[in-house]
Amino acid sequence: MAEQFDLAILGSGPGGYVAAIRAAQLGLSVAIVERERLGGICLNWGCIPTKALLRTSEIYHYMQNAAAYGLSADNVSFDLAKVTERSRKVAGQLNAGVKGLMKKHKVTVVEGEGRLTAATEITVKTGTGDRVLRAKNVIVATGARARDLPGVPADGLRVWTYRHAMVPPEMPTKLLVIGSGAIGVEFASFYRDMGAEVTIVEMLDRILPVEDEEVSAFMAKALTKQGMTIITGAKVSDVVSTPGDVGATITTGDGKATAQRFSHVIVAIGIVPNTENIGLEELGVVTNRGHIEVDGFGRTNVPGLHAIGDVTGPPWLAHKASHEGIVCVEKLAGGSPHEFTTGNIPGCTYSRPQVASVGLTEAKAIAAGHAVKVGKFPFIGNGKAIALGEAEGFVKTVFDAGTGELLGAHMVGAEVTELIQGYVIARGLETTEAELMETVFAHPTLSEMMHESVLGAYGRALHI
Repeated sequence: MAEQFDLAILGSGPGGYVAAIRAAQLGLSVAIVERERLGGICLNWGCIPTKALLRTSEIYHYMQNAAAYGLSADNVSFDLAKVTERSRKVAGQLNAGVKGLMKKHKVTVVEGEGRLTAATEITVKTGTGDRVLRAKNVIVATGARARDLPGVPADGLRVWTYRHAMVPPEMPTKLLVIGSGAIGVEFASFYRDMGAEVTIVEMLDRILPVEDEEVSAFMAKALTKQGMTIITGAKVSDVVSTPGDVGATITTGDGKATAQRFSHVIVAIGIVPNTENIGLEELGVVTNRGHIEVDGFGRTNVPGLHAIGDVTGPPWLAHKASHEGIVCVEKLAGGSPHEFTTGNIPGCTYSRPQVASVGLTEAKAIAAGHAVKVGKFPFIGNGKAIALGEAEGFVKTVFDAGTGELLGAHMVGAEVTELIQGYVIARGLETTEAELMETVFAHPTLSEMMHESVLGAYGRALHI
């Protein structure tokens, strides 16, 4: 006998579980299906536990540099097992929190492997047999997984994905990171601060290639200064593991190939959507390179079937998935939400230094036909940054020269992942440079650089 719901959701990551909560708030009966742990990859194996690791490496870095603050910390060391244990405890705490939220909102949680057996039906293989969930609407929120290097599957011993890198059996001594997106740079930052020798290889001509070119250039210099080796415009081949190390050949753009050996390799070359073997083909769901095609409300080409999060394409970010889920649910519940777009989705990289951005880069703004005004303010000009001992970095803003529209904002430096939300709100409110100039920013704060960057775009910067 099938169980009946208003909404059934396949996947409980930040898209799925948030959609479930919002649907319950709107009075819908909801079931959610999860094959592993509530909260999905982000909460259990991604966003949250990696930040716990990065917090450890940040503190370890400060302890090693205590003298710069008039302090002394001798014989600083770490216990890798305890570092990992703390990260897993953080993930476990939040997993328990999601379980509590599902119970609070009376969401039916079904543990098992789910498959679409109709547009509005999910059959779940559980430990006690199949359960059939039928609903007026179904949302696919199955997320994504790490992409393997072709011909070199990760083994968890010498060749790692992000998941392996979060629970290392041993500390790398010489680490190769393949790929310089947010995941690659974050793990490079963590392991470098913990003492590993790190090499980053990027196929494109700059690291963090989705960021503004000035941010990429700054990060390359900053990471090189920390002792990393950065190789761009290059590819990695012939990755071969042995019990003691792993060999790899790095070929640069000029065709020069160099064989090197490393203790470990992290593959961070992107993701693969989890859309196989869940019934999409049988239903005729339109996909593009594995990603489900949807409109601005999460609707697929099949009536009653919706999709949100990483399975629908970039940006592959937890907060994007959550917002997609809310828009999707409010629409199917009869509301009138704004159609989902990606222009105001902030991107954050939690390395040292941090990187954050929203909107168009300067190059993309110009390519889109805008005449631009650009403001840039350095951390060294900010009193709070100097007092913190974090005087490296900058804030950059890009405006339309004619209308004053804030087209994009780009930051690199301490705590910029917290600062970026100010510009996200400004873009959401369609704020122009005039309102931002008239806004009073507290002193002394890092946020004053946001003000100064806006002023700088119009020749009015005060402290540089």
